[in-house]
Amino acid sequence: MKLLLLLLLVGVANAMYFSRCQLASTLQAAGMDGYAGVSLANWVCLANAESSYNTQAIDYDSDGSIDYGIFQINDRWWCSNGQFPSYNGCGISCSQLMTDNISADIACAKVIVDQQGISAWVGWQNNCEGQDVSQYVAGCGL
Repeated sequence: MKLLLLLLLVGVANAMYFSRCQLASTLQAAGMDGYAGVSLANWVCLANAESSYNTQAIDYDSDGSIDYGIFQINDRWWCSNGQFPSYNGCGISCSQLMTDNISADIACAKVIVDQQGISAWVGWQNNCEGQDVSQYVAGCGL
């Protein structure tokens, strides 16, 4: 147990935190601005609400499932952690969502938004929906 805690702490200590503009630029380069009708500002707001731009964020949900990465993608539905049965709608290992290269996160987020829309994320619903989210890309030169 102590070893597991130490490994988690080392992982968190090495986690990459995107700046707001750095994430906006990365998402824009990946074609996320306007993807499925979702503005770049909404994607950045979503990442802020879900993970505070942390590539290695983990959240343990009350139903026993776990959310991973910058978009907090759930292991019950979208990725497989290898421990529990998963629908694995993105066809990936959850560990792929825990790296500083967020290409797997972006690809999976596209699958989710294609199937369920941006409102699939409670963090977006609670923090971004119906709000002026323009500040999330303001001053980024995009």
